[in-house]
Amino acid sequence: MSRMRAWKRFGILALLGLALSWLISCSPGNNSGASNASGEAEVEFWTMQLQPQFTDYFNERIAAFEQANPGITVKWVDVPWGDMQSKILTAVSANTAPDVVNLNPDFAAQLAGRNAWLPLNDKIPSEVQQQYLSKIWQANSLDGETFGIPWYLTTSLAIYNTDLLKQAGFEQPPTTYAELAEVARAVREKTGKYAFFSTFVPTDSADVLQSFTQMGAQLLDADGKAAFDTSEGRAVFEYWTTLYQDGLLPKEVLTQGHRRALELYQTGDTAILNSGPQFLKTIEANAPAIAQVSQTAPQITGSTGKKSVAVMNLVIPRNTDAPDAAVKFALFITNDENQLAFAKAANVLPSTTKALEDPYFTDVAESAPNLDKARAVSAQQMQDAEVLLPANKDIKELQKIVYDNLQAAMLGDKTVDQAVTDAATEWNDR
Repeated sequence: MSRMRAWKRFGILALLGLALSWLISCSPGNNSGASNASGEAEVEFWTMQLQPQFTDYFNERIAAFEQANPGITVKWVDVPWGDMQSKILTAVSANTAPDVVNLNPDFAAQLAGRNAWLPLNDKIPSEVQQQYLSKIWQANSLDGETFGIPWYLTTSLAIYNTDLLKQAGFEQPPTTYAELAEVARAVREKTGKYAFFSTFVPTDSADVLQSFTQMGAQLLDADGKAAFDTSEGRAVFEYWTTLYQDGLLPKEVLTQGHRRALELYQTGDTAILNSGPQFLKTIEANAPAIAQVSQTAPQITGSTGKKSVAVMNLVIPRNTDAPDAAVKFALFITNDENQLAFAKAANVLPSTTKALEDPYFTDVAESAPNLDKARAVSAQQMQDAEVLLPANKDIKELQKIVYDNLQAAMLGDKTVDQAVTDAATEWNDR
């Protein structure tokens, strides 16, 4: 499930931000959830594009919840992925929001800053909070207040061509960007191929932007100002610029995105693909010979050891008429048992420690298919995984500014120092 489409609607925030803040702070509770004096309540639950594949799963969970909680009914509404942000913005503004909503933390944090969501610190006991991965729980907090409950996770890993690496003199794939640079040079010199493909297209993958955090450079400070005009930030600019100018990256990294990265890996022209494990099926279907020599390893990172993860969460609008029922249902959907079941059904990762320790993730035989091995690798790296990009509504604009200036440095139109300074200035003056 790509996060890229979720960013397309951030521009709406600029138009609705002030009105939304006013409506949230001034409107009385009158949303879709309802409860009465007898304690009966209806919880309206929105998910993102999970029908029809998971219709049976949710119908079974809802039935089990309603049976265990007499007096609470759940109305499930599934919203197309590309429509969710505009719909929830409209619903919150009109005070007709559902009671439990499936969002990503990046977007949810923007509305958390406008007091859209029910504060959860006092609603969820600390012992329950501690059942979730700590770094993932933190991704659902703003200024010390929890605004969302973690649900399912996805992450990328390194898919590598064992034959190409062996030809270059390596039995194991690189684990850090420093090692990756060495492998890139050896692969190019000994095979004529490339070690990997990282895109610098502003509208595509954020992997390069995340590499700043992984290599120890801060992107933004607490006030949202550029924090990368430092020696650490310049080192990241220098890293990518040197690789490109030394001919160790394909020329099309400036114009093409992840699709091209997958194509080059499938044709055997790159040795490493940074991607989600779900693409193993694509490789098997399109390039069975490459699939035969492919293995998986943890995501390549920098000196910090940090690895990126995409989080989906559940948030509860502040003006819900059924806050206790909404919290109870959100915790039910994200408990150990239900997270494990959904992870198995959807080929994702759970955000609770106990579910992640299940043998399904830990006991994978050496002879198991690549997809099963990838599941184990992905689960293992969750202890180091976190949301690497700052919660900022203009994060895609930051990506464009950084990538544009990186490209200028890579093409020799600017020095690295000038590119870094220009990027920081452009962001701060935008």
